[in-house]
Amino acid sequence: MRIALYQPDIPQNTGTILRLCACLGIEAHIIAPAGFPTSDRAFRRAGMDYLDAVALVRHSSWQAFERWCAERNHRLVLFTTAATLSYLDFHYRADDVLLFGRESAGVPANVHAAADARLRIPMRPGLRSLNVALAAAMAAGEALRQTGGV
Repeated sequence: MRIALYQPDIPQNTGTILRLCACLGIEAHIIAPAGFPTSDRAFRRAGMDYLDAVALVRHSSWQAFERWCAERNHRLVLFTTAATLSYLDFHYRADDVLLFGRESAGVPANVHAAADARLRIPMRPGLRSLNVALAAAMAAGEALRQTGGV
């Protein structure tokens, strides 16, 4: 299982997701450019003492990440408020990549179109979205439950 963050722009959310990945044994991917420094040094300076426990892969661009997924035949599962299928009604595979967009803008149309599946987390009407770290935790929990992870 993998969690990928498309051009994240809030470092605290990224840190929370990296901690989630470390604790649950999920590979983490950051797709550049991010809205903050994402080097190991910058993460350590921010107090991310669990950085050694997470498998972190950085991709220089969306195109590089897309190539990486295609070369490994990974299924790309995008979480988006624009989807109609609930994340609870989806059948996950252990090699899925769970993709989350920027906190401020989601993902552009070309990334949306590239996804093999688009899922939403059901919410009460009139509310915009969950915090991306909460959404990642919910998605990872369901995906791991279905695939027998951790």
